Amino acid sequence: MKKNIKKILENALTKLPKFDTSIGNISIDQSVERTKNSNHGDFTTNIAMQIASSSGKNPKEIAENIISEMIDIKGINEIKIAGPGFINFYLDEKSFHDEIATIIDRKDSYAIKTEKQKTKILLEFVSANPTGPLHVGHGRHAAYGATVGNLLEAIGYEVTREYYVNDAGRQMNILCVSIILRLLEINGKKIQMPVASYKGEYISEIARLLLKSNIPSVKSEALFESLPEDNPKGDKDKYIDALIENAIKNIGKKTFNSILEQTVELIKDDIKNDLEEFGVIYDSWFFEKNLEKKGDLDKTLSIIKKNKMLYKKDGAIWFKSSDFGDEKDRVVTRENGINTYFASDIAYHYTKRKRGYGLLINILGSDHHGYITRVQASLQAMGYRKGSLEVELVQFVSLFRDGEKQSMSTRSGEFISLRKLRQEVGNDAARFFYILHSNEQHLDFDLELAKKRSNENPVYYIQYAHARIASVFKQISEQEIKLNKKVGFENLSKLNKKQEKSLMSLLSRYPEVIELAAKKRAPHLLAHYLKDLANEFHSYYNAHTFIVTDNKLRNARLVLIKATQIVIANGLKILGVSAPLIM
Repeated sequence: MKKNIKKILENALTKLPKFDTSIGNISIDQSVERTKNSNHGDFTTNIAMQIASSSGKNPKEIAENIISEMIDIKGINEIKIAGPGFINFYLDEKSFHDEIATIIDRKDSYAIKTEKQKTKILLEFVSANPTGPLHVGHGRHAAYGATVGNLLEAIGYEVTREYYVNDAGRQMNILCVSIILRLLEINGKKIQMPVASYKGEYISEIARLLLKSNIPSVKSEALFESLPEDNPKGDKDKYIDALIENAIKNIGKKTFNSILEQTVELIKDDIKNDLEEFGVIYDSWFFEKNLEKKGDLDKTLSIIKKNKMLYKKDGAIWFKSSDFGDEKDRVVTRENGINTYFASDIAYHYTKRKRGYGLLINILGSDHHGYITRVQASLQAMGYRKGSLEVELVQFVSLFRDGEKQSMSTRSGEFISLRKLRQEVGNDAARFFYILHSNEQHLDFDLELAKKRSNENPVYYIQYAHARIASVFKQISEQEIKLNKKVGFENLSKLNKKQEKSLMSLLSRYPEVIELAAKKRAPHLLAHYLKDLANEFHSYYNAHTFIVTDNKLRNARLVLIKATQIVIANGLKILGVSAPLIM
């Protein structure tokens, strides 16, 4: 419907060339909105006031000129000027009736754009280090990223979902030595795990699995030779680094890497299974180590060097990121010749563009804010536009059980995993609760509320609306009554009750909600819309009988609730939530 209003405005403005220079960069699409009060019509636009601000003319006179070019517009009963120059559109009943017919005709493809966008999108999300199982914070990233991907596909984008596996660097060495220590422990050696090591039970489980793969024995005496003191008396980082060095000397780099590769593969597979069970499926898994193996890291730094954006200082190689708005320049190669994590990030984003993706969307934790400018700077230094990278930040999650905040520390092993959360509250509640609020807001996840089977639980309330509609159609089947859609469509004018008009109006908003939620990367807008739709339906259900003796009225009402069921199911599918027939 909004699309039609936009076309009407565009056509009217083309007939008014005197406003061409005043329109400039004004977005007609953004100027059109639903009214908050039905007394002011169904749609409104402030386009006349926007033109007035740049032309210096009276906004009411501009509005009158625009309206004068709108003659016998199909689907509109009346057009009025309100306030300082708003143009309000009052739609006729047939517009809403036609939308109901469209919903039922298109079913699960309703509001899904068939016209494809030209830009290909690479959507990277979660990308947690493969150092252990996913925790509940990662779950929010997963639910948000997967839903954003679904929304973008709904408005016509080709989206590739990618997980970046950080399988290189110091944290991987710490992981490997943690496994080696647990292997020694299994073989009878008494071990005090270092403060900086990974200590979760999953480390012991991986060690037990690796025992079956003929890992060479480790000499524990040599492993602990000449080590500095650990915390609290010493430095935990120096201690773990010395331990890693001893382990590599003891068993050899080849065996060390073999243990590490097998460990990463086991953890990656566990993460993949966890996410797939959560309904989050990736198209691609990109490994950091491949950046060096395939020469992308060297090629990337070579491009930036060729563009004269690198310089040497204090033995290190620096990138001139401050030339592109970063607060300071960044090291890409340390004095010892080892490339930094940032160098890998630059190379990874270079591969994204090289693979043909015009828009890169990264979903990261809110603590990565400083990361945005420097990576955008690196893309600009390679000749790509700044806007080709978009970063959405996701705030932290606090999980509460009976009012008590739960720990989520991966290193200590005392954390609530995503898998445990899913097992307790179910996938549907987890997916919905994770996206119920803006990604920019801190999330307090209430376990008790998520498990409630009552109207207080928003996901239950929405699913119950869908199941209630299914029960109505089960009843008419049992009574050997058939839905006659043709009769229903022809008699939608009989639906003149307050709840019926509200429901039809709200259903017609669905395509606009999908479009807005996708463009703003805001799944919570869809979640709140579905809550409102469920509320309107429950009010209708409680106020009126659907299976009435009047054949025309019955079919009209059945058509309306069938359309409602379709929209609820479609919306829940985008959110990754099921639409049950029985509850």
